[in-house]
Amino acid sequence: MHKLPPLIELRAFEAAARHLSFNKAAAELGVTPTAISHQIGLLEQYCGRALFRRRPRPLSLTDAGARLFPAIHDGMDLFAAAIAALKRDGDQEPLRVTTTNAFASRWLVPRLPAWRKLHPDVPLEVIGTDTVLDLRSGDGDVAIRYATSRLVPSDGIADDLFSDTFWPICNPRLLSMGGLKRPVDLAKHVLIHSYWSPADREPPTWQRWLAAAQRRWREVPQFKDMQHLSFREELHAIEAVIAGQGIGIFSDVLVARELATGTLVKAFKLSLPGYSFHVIRRAGHPRAKAIRDFSEWLRSTN
Repeated sequence: MHKLPPLIELRAFEAAARHLSFNKAAAELGVTPTAISHQIGLLEQYCGRALFRRRPRPLSLTDAGARLFPAIHDGMDLFAAAIAALKRDGDQEPLRVTTTNAFASRWLVPRLPAWRKLHPDVPLEVIGTDTVLDLRSGDGDVAIRYATSRLVPSDGIADDLFSDTFWPICNPRLLSMGGLKRPVDLAKHVLIHSYWSPADREPPTWQRWLAAAQRRWREVPQFKDMQHLSFREELHAIEAVIAGQGIGIFSDVLVARELATGTLVKAFKLSLPGYSFHVIRRAGHPRAKAIRDFSEWLRSTN
């Protein structure tokens, strides 16, 4: 391994030799002239040679300093060029965003044209997965996580995005046919289910909704007596409900577009509390500005 003096000493020498002035070197590097003189003194001790003639003025390089200056100056230029190239290449790499498949498909992807319009120089790579990726190990740059208020993600800096609410959702044809006016009418329809992890303590499921409905209405069918259709993927459950195959319990965030256009409607005015979305970023990330811009854009987008 090459043994070199500290970079701070080399920088002080390069600036002072280029300007032939300790004062100008100090101003450039944001330190005092005394600090420049001290660092150069340490470098001279390291080299065992005087590098500057300090008397008489003006300041000038010794033969040893004149020999050293081109190598240090060119080396600094090479360092700066290499670091600038790395930074430029890094800025052109996609910002890797990890989130759930459902949120990516139904909320994030439709809004990406707005991001590209505002930040054409920051491409995104969307990693849709229901597996929680480790930001600290570099699996992604920023995450949009979904969790209860008691389980706010702790693997990075968390910014609150928004929360959702779960409603019984159906194709409006089921309402227009007159077969879904009261909770008791659910017995004539198929309940659509999507998977919730056993780790979720209070998932917004049909069982919980029916229990809440029984506290409000007198006639509510029993869960065991009803027809059911289950999906592992929430996206598939939503598509089944859009197709009129039954009634699902869905986040108003994920079906907001269909609710706004009337493609889907709320079957009953009884909801379940949902979870919260959080933007997670790693402290000290080298692309902190791009991540901050993305987080602010998410919070300003409806």
